Amino acid sequence: MIALQHWTIPIYNKANNMNDLKETLYKEFELKMFIACKGISFDKDVFRHLSLGETHQEQVHTLFELDIDPHVGIDLPPVFILPHGIMADFKADKRSDLRLEYENGKFYIVHKGNELTPVDFIKRPHYYAQKTSDGKDMRTIAVNYANDALFVAYSNECALKEKGKECLFCNINATKDAYGETQGIEWKYPKQIGETTAVAYKEGFRHITISGGFIPERREVDYYLDVAESIQEYTGLEDFNGTACIGAPRDLSVIDKYKDVGFRTLAINLEVWDRRFFSAYCPGKDELCGGQEHWIKALEYAVKKFGFGNVRSMFVGGLEPKRSVLEGLEYLASKGVCTYLSSWIPNPGSALEGHSSPDWQWHLDLAYKNAEILRKNGLNFEQLYNSSASSNYPVHDIYRIEEGLL
Repeated sequence: MIALQHWTIPIYNKANNMNDLKETLYKEFELKMFIACKGISFDKDVFRHLSLGETHQEQVHTLFELDIDPHVGIDLPPVFILPHGIMADFKADKRSDLRLEYENGKFYIVHKGNELTPVDFIKRPHYYAQKTSDGKDMRTIAVNYANDALFVAYSNECALKEKGKECLFCNINATKDAYGETQGIEWKYPKQIGETTAVAYKEGFRHITISGGFIPERREVDYYLDVAESIQEYTGLEDFNGTACIGAPRDLSVIDKYKDVGFRTLAINLEVWDRRFFSAYCPGKDELCGGQEHWIKALEYAVKKFGFGNVRSMFVGGLEPKRSVLEGLEYLASKGVCTYLSSWIPNPGSALEGHSSPDWQWHLDLAYKNAEILRKNGLNFEQLYNSSASSNYPVHDIYRIEEGLL
């Protein structure tokens, strides 16, 4: 592991050979993890130097607010691009001792007065400026998750809220309350998704994930089938490389329908592995959807239908002991499930708002172990890309570095 002080040697100097480049990329990757966990502070005037919403992409909120500080009415970028191409999430946190600065035509991240690295920001895709046939901004229908991947949050409705059984780490409802009017957080119709996907795919996008809040199972199935048919109609593609992110159905044979209608991959997010933590953090999933054992059976059934490496499950890293989550990663990867972590953020509006996630070194160590488990079990980068909503998770970076894809 590279110590923080080593970043005082500029990581953006040109590497002399492949070994130097690999070492430099790992330094940059570890800096990404540091930035992602620490968040970023800034003076909002710094963004007058960046054409957010025009040349450069602005944040569009979908399921979750990932910034510690909500920013209704203020545009922020979604990610930083570090000098060698690794992307770090932009998470606004006024308490952070990392700060975004601008000087001499360039943006920099500064840590306690010392420059860490220059940064850049992703360009706004062309489809963000277009509208659907019913007048909705396409940027609110499908978000650019970079690396040619689209993400659709069809609804922030969560049927578990009214029952008082929503997941404790989730702020899906609070996000809609805060940004619903300004960013079009509302139900997305299949035609809107089909039209937007067609325009984006012509621009070069090649993967789409459909996800949303927890809704009754029959509505979920019918909706996803309609969305798949609409995407096929407007793109002309029978295989549109789509991931359906769903809850574990009571009747596992329902999973067959997602495959049959044209989704290439399926996602069923388990969130935590330890059964006691699952019950505590995800009471609705535990009590109303068959319990954790049923969710695991659903993942194993999905692999039989979709194939090895074509099913994904996410864990929220930091909600349970490392030993426990590693056990879950190992078990599911051995079954052919692409399983990896997002670093837990105590999201504003969630039941765990104000709590603390483990430090960045904890998340970094888990990321390395996660990638090792996946590689050992024969899961490749293409499978990780095709099954995930974003290919900017830490395991994707490690695979890219090891396979020379950066």
